[in-house]
Amino acid sequence: MDNKRILIVDDDPDQRLTLRLPLEAAGYVVTEARSSGEGLVKVKEVNPDLIILDVMMDTATAGFQLALELHSPDPESEYKDFRRTPIIMLTAIHSTTPLRFTPDDDYLPVQTFIEKPVTPEGLLAKVREILGVK
Repeated sequence: MDNKRILIVDDDPDQRLTLRLPLEAAGYVVTEARSSGEGLVKVKEVNPDLIILDVMMDTATAGFQLALELHSPDPESEYKDFRRTPIIMLTAIHSTTPLRFTPDDDYLPVQTFIEKPVTPEGLLAKVREILGVK
């Protein structure tokens, strides 16, 4: 798998640990960020191959805003180098509200959603799929 780098952006330390353990056991190099602001800093430091992003952190829509910032089509964006970095959106919003979201290039530029709680097997399967790892 050549040590693919994954950035987890989530304000819940238990959730970060739950994600980190199976990913590291599978050979991924994992970095964590506790907020959207820290995520923006870490993405430049780590240059991840994949980002796993929580929706609700500092604000109820922080994850959505971070995804829009990272995948902005603006050629002057300071994050233009990360425009094609795949994002898995991790959320419980579908189970706690009637709202439904799907990936959308213009409004929600993520590759897929994973519902919390996620099983280690489900997480690894989705990560492998997005990264094209067999």
